[in-house]
Amino acid sequence: MADDMSIADVAALLPGAGDVMVVVSRVYANLWFAAEGGNWDLASFYYRRTRSLLRNLSQTRPKYAEQIRDFQADFLDPVGAACLARDWTGFEAAYGAAVDRANRLHVDTGYPYIRWTRPAEAPDPALDFGPGG
Repeated sequence: MADDMSIADVAALLPGAGDVMVVVSRVYANLWFAAEGGNWDLASFYYRRTRSLLRNLSQTRPKYAEQIRDFQADFLDPVGAACLARDWTGFEAAYGAAVDRANRLHVDTGYPYIRWTRPAEAPDPALDFGPGG
């Protein structure tokens, strides 16, 4: 029964960091393609989704909370600001800096074999990444 579950039991049912990061990877890649296509509203959506996923991860896996908080403030928020400003040049620079930092964090946390790169094609090709209406 659910009433008999401990906090540890509930925590064991939550997706692990690796599971969440698979979704973050997909969402962050779609963020690129939306911005590249000029669909800044969709890009902003994917920025917020990435931020939300990472924020939730910091709650379920508190050992990463400080790193995630710093990453969001120093690297992810500039991506969001560029989306709001519809600034492709600023977006491109901020997005690349965030990728570089994420890969450095993988090394720092003992996962040097995880190296993220932007895919050549959008993970969700059925989406219209062109300018929004």
